[in-house]
Amino acid sequence: MLKTRTWIILLAAAAILLAAATCYTLSARRESAVAQVVLDGVVLREIDLSRVAEAYSFTVETPDGGRNVVSVEPGRIRVSDADCPDQTCVRQGWLSDQASPIVCAPHGLVISLKGAADADAATR
Repeated sequence: MLKTRTWIILLAAAAILLAAATCYTLSARRESAVAQVVLDGVVLREIDLSRVAEAYSFTVETPDGGRNVVSVEPGRIRVSDADCPDQTCVRQGWLSDQASPIVCAPHGLVISLKGAADADAATR
């Protein structure tokens, strides 16, 4: 039977391993926040959201005169204004995980997050 001291050492080692794994997972998530802004199948921008220092916005204009204003903050991105009729892209809110992309179907705009290894990241 193991002594109490041995159990304490084993539990401490397990706690350290768990803490290290948690830190690694959280840092990997922050590093993989690369937003890809695509208009009609053409990549317009790739933005590493973990490198965004301060909030900014830019406008995406479609060939037929449509307009989407994209807002970027550290760790997240959204369509803050659009002149499309249904405003679904605006109502989708902030995108901060890879669960589902922001889509503006009338303008052919898609904003999605992908892993840093999947894209060459660039800010502004």
